[in-house]
Amino acid sequence: MLATLAATATDEPGWLYEIKWDGYRALAFLEKGQVELRSRNNKSFNEKYYPVHQALQQWKVNAVVDGEIVVINEEGYTIFSQLQDWRSEADGQLVYYLFDILWLNGKDLTSLPLMQRKKLLQQLMPVNNNILRFSEGFVTDGTDFFEQAKKLKLEGIMAKKTDSHYHPGVRTREWLKIKTSNRQEVVIGGYTKNEGSSKPFSSLLVGVYENGKLQYTGKIGTGFSLAQQQEMMKQFTSLETKKSPFAVIPDVNKPSRFRPNPPQAAAVWLKPKLICEVSFREMTSDGVMRHPSFEGMREDKTPTQVTTEKPVKIKTTNAKAPTKKAAAKSTTLKKALKPAAAKVRQTLLNPGEETQVRTINGHALKFTNLSKIYWPGEKITKRDMINYYYQMAPFIVPYIKDRPQSLNRFPNGINGESFYQKDVSGKAPDWVPTFPYHSSDEPREKEYLVGENEATLLYMASLGCIEINPWSSRLRKPENPDWCIIDLDPDKTTFDQVIEAAQVTHEILDAAGIPGYCKTSGSTGLHIYIPLGAKYTYEQSKEFGRIIARLVHGRLPETTSIERATNRRKRKMYIDFLQNRPQATVAAPYSLRPKPGATVSMPLHWEEVKKGLTMKDFTIYNAVARVREQGDIFKPVLGKGINMKAALAGLEKLFRE
Repeated sequence: MLATLAATATDEPGWLYEIKWDGYRALAFLEKGQVELRSRNNKSFNEKYYPVHQALQQWKVNAVVDGEIVVINEEGYTIFSQLQDWRSEADGQLVYYLFDILWLNGKDLTSLPLMQRKKLLQQLMPVNNNILRFSEGFVTDGTDFFEQAKKLKLEGIMAKKTDSHYHPGVRTREWLKIKTSNRQEVVIGGYTKNEGSSKPFSSLLVGVYENGKLQYTGKIGTGFSLAQQQEMMKQFTSLETKKSPFAVIPDVNKPSRFRPNPPQAAAVWLKPKLICEVSFREMTSDGVMRHPSFEGMREDKTPTQVTTEKPVKIKTTNAKAPTKKAAAKSTTLKKALKPAAAKVRQTLLNPGEETQVRTINGHALKFTNLSKIYWPGEKITKRDMINYYYQMAPFIVPYIKDRPQSLNRFPNGINGESFYQKDVSGKAPDWVPTFPYHSSDEPREKEYLVGENEATLLYMASLGCIEINPWSSRLRKPENPDWCIIDLDPDKTTFDQVIEAAQVTHEILDAAGIPGYCKTSGSTGLHIYIPLGAKYTYEQSKEFGRIIARLVHGRLPETTSIERATNRRKRKMYIDFLQNRPQATVAAPYSLRPKPGATVSMPLHWEEVKKGLTMKDFTIYNAVARVREQGDIFKPVLGKGINMKAALAGLEKLFRE
């Protein structure tokens, strides 16, 4: 059920008032332990906001409930800008504020009056749950309630008829939203970059839909951090288009009385697929926002739903002082802003118990021997390792999902005996997915463990898999890798020489128009990935890698080798393209390595690949903070992949030069 934007609150009787929570609207469907958490546009929030999903699974009711997912701070105020990029508890506390119930134990409740529905919901709410919270309603004077909301600097208030029924999908005047400041959802249709600016972009070009056409509403040049801009640019890359999506092409350098001499900038147009929210001072007569500021990205709506919201006028009584009852109610508004839970360690396992059971993705995992030392020099324990993989799971899972794994187990840490395990037949829990294969030494069928989600990642960690080694291909196309790898293995060369080889590889790829992404191996070398999008075979990937290796070797013959036989390399750096064969594996992005210092295989910006870089720059101690700040900069390797024919043509030109 949708609310209508209203210009003012009302003091008419028969209305209930709530805080307008600044987050994502979500319906939760709960039945017999099964939970689906869905956005307004029916997008699943199960994985993105998994603590909410897990909390709902523990709530033993059969119901459909309506509410808002938010991130709150220590005082209980919502922080919309942190919600869109939320990855784990360290990014802020999630709360699901519930304000309505639609269905219970097989009965449709939508025709019950609102007050009766809210009373029933409040009775069902779990006690002292920091994630699932009841959104309190106040029967009071609306104008007073609104003034209190303004003083507390809330986004706004909701006004709902106390006897209103719930009408799914209907925007009704029985529910009203009254905002304390101007906010508007807008569609991103492009961006600009000013001459000489070091920022990824200078402003967003945005609009709203009117009669099926995107109408320009202005430029947004403030409100985003550098990290947000970098993350947004990753989304923009695949959406670039030569044609403006706006009905009328905007003049992005048009002067105004506020900026008579605007900096000159060229527009980059984008397909209108992304939505953000913006605050602004006022709207001009020609529909352009004054002083707009970016508030955050939205992903709970579709672009065509974004239209200009014009507030309607609501009948109000003559202004009067709040009643004693209303004044008493208004003082409780701040109390409705329940603070975040006391700050706790952002980990999965507590530091005391030696054996712990945790439910991950609906599966009970048992973690044992948690105080066993895995890195003796640093006194890093198995518990520390599992907590690392729990915190890093949202970033690692995309690189193991649907991929068979080669298990490299270190049950007694990096100085103990280790062994590879490929076959998990009869050894892994029933819920762990597997992939069959045949071995020449045994007639029986064997099974690889297949990475699927956070649960399979942490299960591997519980087995003592310090490093994570996935296939380059996935189950749906096991013969078609998602990437080609150039593995720079130093042997007796220096790491500075490895860096030089990586820089040369980058130059060659750039010259040929081929995207490449570099990461440390976490051990001694560097890995360069080229996205293939599962469009080519391992044999094609290997031969493609061979061509690149030959070009690099041709430029650095004194320090590199492409000889497979070690005795013919003369201890030079090996440019290994043979990693591009079926079942071959290298450490996954963000994987720990069984090396002193607890190093991590860390994706790098190309400007970081320079002399002075060391393997110990990225360890268990700092990797999580880096990735939370910068996001997954390696994500493009999972994209649609290169056009190999065009790439080969680009490389051929280099051979001729």
